[in-house]
Amino acid sequence: MHHDLPLITTIAAALGFGLLFGFLATKVRLPALVGYLVAGILIGPATPGYVADAALAGQLAEIGVMLMMFGVGMHFSLDDLWEVRRIALPGAVLQIAAATAMGLGLAHWWGWSIGGGLVFGLALSVASTVVLLRALEERGILDSFNGRIAVGWLVVEDLVTVLVLVLLPPLAGTLGGATPADMHASDNLWVTLAVTFGQVAGFIAFMMLVGRKLFPWVLWQVARTGSRELFTLCVIAAAVGIAYGATRLFGISFALGAFFAGMVLRESELSHRAAQESLPLRDAFAVLFFVSVGMLFEPSILFEQPLQLLAVVAIIVFGKSIAAFVLVILLRYPVRSALTVSASLAQIGEFSFILAALGISLKLMPHEGQSLILAGAIISIALNPLVFAATAPLERWLGRDRGLAARFDRSADPLAELPMSVPHEKLSNQVVLVGYGRVGRRIAAALTARGIPYVVAEQNREVVDQLRKDGVPAVAGNAGEPAVLIQAHITRARMLVIATPDTFHVRSMIETARALNPGIKTVVRTHSEEEAELLGKERAGKIFIGEHELANGMAEFVMEEFERPHQAHGGH
Repeated sequence: MHHDLPLITTIAAALGFGLLFGFLATKVRLPALVGYLVAGILIGPATPGYVADAALAGQLAEIGVMLMMFGVGMHFSLDDLWEVRRIALPGAVLQIAAATAMGLGLAHWWGWSIGGGLVFGLALSVASTVVLLRALEERGILDSFNGRIAVGWLVVEDLVTVLVLVLLPPLAGTLGGATPADMHASDNLWVTLAVTFGQVAGFIAFMMLVGRKLFPWVLWQVARTGSRELFTLCVIAAAVGIAYGATRLFGISFALGAFFAGMVLRESELSHRAAQESLPLRDAFAVLFFVSVGMLFEPSILFEQPLQLLAVVAIIVFGKSIAAFVLVILLRYPVRSALTVSASLAQIGEFSFILAALGISLKLMPHEGQSLILAGAIISIALNPLVFAATAPLERWLGRDRGLAARFDRSADPLAELPMSVPHEKLSNQVVLVGYGRVGRRIAAALTARGIPYVVAEQNREVVDQLRKDGVPAVAGNAGEPAVLIQAHITRARMLVIATPDTFHVRSMIETARALNPGIKTVVRTHSEEEAELLGKERAGKIFIGEHELANGMAEFVMEEFERPHQAHGGH
């Protein structure tokens, strides 16, 4: 019967087995997605019993990638991309080069051709944005500065991969493969490159000039109908429709098309509601994505080529991560940023599968390469939560040796030290403002309006650089490190205001401030009552809870309105 209804049976089997094994995985303290991958293996062609329709599962997984990337776009604005450009762009390109070189060297050792090694290395170099998004959301750091760096890094990787997918076919003959039938070996590479860049630029221009105005307006018009179903339908239709249109009209991948769809819908005042309404469907299709990946797995690779597989996993989990860590440190960003990016890249996913399939179709890479890439993807995805969990103790270990931490975080960085030209009157009785995001900017504007001196401590080096150009004293670095607060002249400050949403280092900030300046007053922001209670036990000074302050402001406005003389309306 299932042959008559392949779509329904495939969805039922994928979700049913995914639920069962996801539940069992969480019971043994593994991430649920490991259970989804196991479910895919069990309903795939490599294991006995029921075999789901792999082609349909692949298409359902593509929808899952679209919806997940749409969700990323709704959390990630162009301003966020621009903010991390100085680390994401050079870091991603150099990391891809390093990982590709590792894969190429390994393939050469196995006796593969240069073309096969190149495709293999590129497939190992590109991490999965879907897996990354899941990891960042589970840890609540998607909207943090380090989260934006990681997502921006992977967006650059995706853009590079799209370019590679376009350039591989015309280069296949030169690299020892087969040129596609619809393409002549004599086709000009520079023309192909120009067309590719033109397509990407045309799509981005269309979305920025037309999409930013049109799609939020359409969303608003649908919202005015008051129909929740229509609103949800509009959001999903926009995500899938724009992604499909981007592929058909501009040659952009589904994933990147959906990402930009989310970015333009973010301009709407209804973006938060749109994200919430589409979340259940995004989660369901994300499960289908992981199940479909599992269906492609061939367990025999574990026994036939264990050493080769071990080498592949080592490159993905350790080689790429170490290269990324070194690059982030060389770009003078904090250890925590380096660890977050390293953990984010310690896996491969959807683009790796696409690259492998293209490499085989062009006769560049042997079939065993695809099996190794797929096995490496499943193992690295399963290990990724453990890699993320290891970042916190690793950061604490690095932090124990103050000299080592200082060498990592502040090696010859001019932005890590306050300029000698800052007037002394601005460094006495001042406010030390930690964090210059949306909240920090408002506090800084209020201090400026009242002529109160302040020094900003901020992890984003671009923000610090701009503040200094604007004449604002600022120092780059993690204020959890004593050296940063010392540079901000905490010893002579009147108040420490911690405006960053990251509460991980708040305790160390307060301890350092009070050790150096016992009489200093501290102000902390938090988003939850649990965090506020913990901070209260640490005598964290004045604590502001976001929801409480919003409620207090609204209640105060209501009270003021009721205290005014009542004016009758109408003809009385």
